[in-house]
Amino acid sequence: MKFSENWLRELVEIEADRVALAHALTMAGLEVEELTPLGEGLTGVVVAEIVAAEKHPEADRLQVCKVDAGQGEPLQIVCGAPNARVGIKVPLATVGATLPGGIAIKAAKLRGVESFGMLCSAKELGLDADASGLLELPADAPVGRPLADYLGLPDASIELKLTPNRPDCLGLLGLAHDVAALFGSAVKAPAPPSIAVESAARRGIRLEAGKDAPRYLGRIVEGIDPAARTPLWLAERLRRAGLRPVSAVVDITNYVMLELGQPLHAFDNDALHGDIVVRHARTGEKLDLLDGSKAVRLGEEFLVIADEREALAVAGIMGGYHSRVTDATRNVFLEAAHFAPAAIMGRARKLGLHTDASHRFERGVDPALPRRALDRATELLLAIAGGKAGPALVAERPEDLPAPQPVALRRARLARVLGVTVADEEVARIFTALGMRVEAAADGWRITAPSSRFDIEREEDLIEEVARIHGYDRIPTHSPAGALTLATEPEARLGELAVREQLAARGYYEAVNLAFVSEELLRRWGLDEALVPLANPLSADLAVMRPSLLPGLVAALSRNRARQQERVRLFEFGRVFRRDGRPDVQTSKPAPLETPSLAIVASGAARAEQWGEPARTLDFFDLKGDLDALIAWGGEPGRWSLHADDLPGWLHPGRGARVVRDGETAGYLGALHPQLAKALDLGPDVHVLELALEPLLARRLPRAQPVPRFPSVRRDIAVEVPETVGWSQIEQAVRGSLGEALKELRLFDRYSGKGVEEGRKSLAMGLILQDASRTLTDDDADRCVREAVSALEKACKARLRG
Repeated sequence: MKFSENWLRELVEIEADRVALAHALTMAGLEVEELTPLGEGLTGVVVAEIVAAEKHPEADRLQVCKVDAGQGEPLQIVCGAPNARVGIKVPLATVGATLPGGIAIKAAKLRGVESFGMLCSAKELGLDADASGLLELPADAPVGRPLADYLGLPDASIELKLTPNRPDCLGLLGLAHDVAALFGSAVKAPAPPSIAVESAARRGIRLEAGKDAPRYLGRIVEGIDPAARTPLWLAERLRRAGLRPVSAVVDITNYVMLELGQPLHAFDNDALHGDIVVRHARTGEKLDLLDGSKAVRLGEEFLVIADEREALAVAGIMGGYHSRVTDATRNVFLEAAHFAPAAIMGRARKLGLHTDASHRFERGVDPALPRRALDRATELLLAIAGGKAGPALVAERPEDLPAPQPVALRRARLARVLGVTVADEEVARIFTALGMRVEAAADGWRITAPSSRFDIEREEDLIEEVARIHGYDRIPTHSPAGALTLATEPEARLGELAVREQLAARGYYEAVNLAFVSEELLRRWGLDEALVPLANPLSADLAVMRPSLLPGLVAALSRNRARQQERVRLFEFGRVFRRDGRPDVQTSKPAPLETPSLAIVASGAARAEQWGEPARTLDFFDLKGDLDALIAWGGEPGRWSLHADDLPGWLHPGRGARVVRDGETAGYLGALHPQLAKALDLGPDVHVLELALEPLLARRLPRAQPVPRFPSVRRDIAVEVPETVGWSQIEQAVRGSLGEALKELRLFDRYSGKGVEEGRKSLAMGLILQDASRTLTDDDADRCVREAVSALEKACKARLRG
């Protein structure tokens, strides 16, 4: 929100200088982001008129002008501005003046011609960024008058960084109530205008959007002067608020929006056909936008203002091109409406737009403002451009309009939260100055906020109002007191910090990515099913919740590699989101399922550069070793296994595995699929791991056991199995056949080649056998070997090697 300081001071009396005002606003939660002084140091700058202009004899781009500055004889000024011409009135810096940029004006010779002053642009005067030519003043500007007096200077342009819960301060009148409360003064609001109805022109209005558009007002003004110019005072207020004057009608709607906070729009009434219809857009409906930049295709989620033939405007965002007010418009249809914030929220971003109207409507505009804004705009239009006003045309659905409800504020609660007692009289003054209705109660007050204060919903909101207006600096600071209860970590669960430390010890860096991703990126990964879309995305590239941590983490790896980081190791903890089909209790829609997860990505060399061993590229088994280290912390590695089946499409089919715990899939591990790696402009060395976090954090409870009294026995066997059989299948078969007798199974050799049938491999393993009650005999060990071999023959098509 940007505005003129002088304009604000007209609406409310402020007994403070500019610096104190800015500090008070910031301390009240209305942060002053920028304060730009305007028109300081303009002593010696006057209104002047160019009465003659001739080409400079020695320079094609310069003119020798005769300028009337109200001093009797015209002054000779050499000027190079392209718009310098006879008859215009412009600012003149006379000899001896010093401009805001530090330019001292002296008599000088330019290419042999004397010049006694300087004709100025808005930028040279510190009033605007426009340096394209001289600042042209209205034809009725009094020659010789000091420019500062004529333009109402000095002034300042103040820009506030408002939080989304304060849309009432997007209008000067709403902001004035806060300033009045801060400085103990009163708002000097302009009196409600009385519009004389001199025309019977009217149009029907139909509301067909339900609760999304519960109020719409319009008025036809006939016979305006299309050549009417915006008055200087109004144009200057717009310019100091960051808006460039366009035309009288457009400038009036912008002015009322800044003054009251209610966006308005003006249509060329002669371009409309029949009734005005407020409805939802039809699927695929097209509209050429007002700025002429593009034609947009709308969907049913958009509100439109239409006539009997076609859509005229995207409601709450921007008008249409064909119904716009032009230099030939003589009959205007003014509109002012109230739209539900949810019906406007995010729609402008879907069109790639951000307008002053959408900025206000999606935060919430006072539903009581449309009539006042319509009358105010009509008053200004009649005063500036003439014409005859028709009656106000009103259509509304009262049952769908928000109604303020009283909120109780307890005196004891206020004192307890703030830590200081605020006098009853001060509390009542604060709420009254903020435009709220105050009713005394036995234990405090009942406060009814005006319809503009959407943020007042509960007692805490009222306490906040007292705190910020009374002054945070007047509330004492105390250290919190009380006993702290230490949280106990369950022994059956590892802490996330321990996992983080383990990964950091293995050379990984933690990354933090947004939980929002692009649907297009997920489509590349093949993860575009059962997605959770955002109702109000920050941008089109962040429109859905992530169903996996890997797309964002791999993108981070890619950015690091693009910055000459050859060896990258990253991990991330976070939640992933999927629709699981179960209906939400409140909305009856499929509820999103949130799963805490861990993801790891790695690429480059297996070890950091060193002299102790040859360099080699990271492979599947390096990442599997990191996984084994994490699993070992849980103390139950036997409950985990890897399988090469049912892999997702983003994994390399020959270098990937499904991670299983107790028969349930917990995640996936391996190299990226070559096609995906190519699409993401990555090499073949990128390996990834993603796991559901809870299975990884499960931990076996420590249990004391006596040292075994009886020795263990080892038997080694070698079997041939098909290449497609994984170690997890072999381990599962052996453990299933031997049960408690098998204490450990060790794979110590793998061979394929001469002597082994093609398509098969030879695996040698050691069986560590032990019984807690007796010493195992050779017969016991031989029986265990036979059972293991038999199980392998049945489950894995194994053959015992001699």
